[in-house]
Amino acid sequence: MAEKAKIQPRQNRLSRTTLVEFVAQSWSYLFLLAMVIFFSVTGTGFFTVNNFANIFVTSTLVALMAIGQTYVVITAGIDLSIGWTVGLASVIAARTMRDLVNGGMEIAPAMLLGTVAALLVALIPGIINGILIGRVKIPPFIATLGMFGIVRGAAFLLTDGQQVVGQLPDNLREVLRAIGSGSLVYLIPGQGVAWFARPEGLEPAVIRGVAPLLPYPVIITAVIVVIFAFILGRTKFGRHTYVVGGNQDAAVRAGINVKNHLVWVYVLSAFTAGIAGVLYLFRFTSGAPQAGEAALLQSVAAVVIGGTNLFGGEGKISGAVIGALIIGVLQTGLVILNVDAVWQFIVVGVVIIVAVLVNQAQAALERLKTNA
Repeated sequence: MAEKAKIQPRQNRLSRTTLVEFVAQSWSYLFLLAMVIFFSVTGTGFFTVNNFANIFVTSTLVALMAIGQTYVVITAGIDLSIGWTVGLASVIAARTMRDLVNGGMEIAPAMLLGTVAALLVALIPGIINGILIGRVKIPPFIATLGMFGIVRGAAFLLTDGQQVVGQLPDNLREVLRAIGSGSLVYLIPGQGVAWFARPEGLEPAVIRGVAPLLPYPVIITAVIVVIFAFILGRTKFGRHTYVVGGNQDAAVRAGINVKNHLVWVYVLSAFTAGIAGVLYLFRFTSGAPQAGEAALLQSVAAVVIGGTNLFGGEGKISGAVIGALIIGVLQTGLVILNVDAVWQFIVVGVVIIVAVLVNQAQAALERLKTNA
């Protein structure tokens, strides 16, 4: 009997520890679900297909930036330059497409060349960041903060501080809008679904209820998420990323070229920012130097909320995507509830602090399990 009495409390402690561990590991998913339920109950029009499609689309910019930022933070770094890399990429893409179409080139090849040019230019800050951090050993915060200013100035110099919008040819703008604001499938109230485009001749009351089920920006972002999640979770490059973030000295002893690896990590961060910039052009049919300014801190927040350890060695792309969705749901829900926009910053800030506390609690739980 005494033996049973000893075993029972121990089992209860293990059960409580397992429950706490589950909540700590899954809190972002649970928090996202709780927010959706809360805003669905309190906010008129929140729980609709149109609203959820809007949340997914508006979250794509932050999600794309957070993908590259996840790689960087796993290596115990940070990239403060990607916000303006987004803007620079959108400007380069817009100017290149505009000039090529005005020069007589067909829209499709002009769009392709404009996209390639934007992505190539976006790589430049990433390469320089990687060299400064990996080879010159400048702290990531300082190196990327300096690049923040350089890229910002370059984007404004190219545009004289103005958006590249009214200068785009009408036919180019129509194609950009069809992709950036279009959907693969539309839900037509009372009529089923339509593919690729909204049917013509619908009544105004029906048009207001048409909902995009698979917006093109969401599809593009989902493809990028799958590719980069696979690289991080299933390839040697991904494993090396975790090792470098966990302990650089150990990575060197294991034969990993840490200097080159850090260069590639910051190149990937710049590349995903470039994709975000091109997608911004498609969505808003304009290139804007400040396109990613507001999303910079949101991308860092998404990474932290998603469970990536700020000290390196731990993180997932899926977590960053959940973090981006949490921010999107928070912002949309607060707008529907007519909450002042200033409170959005406060709420996101509180969520970031909670995320860091949860990460610390997870680390403490792991130490307790190891010592038990």
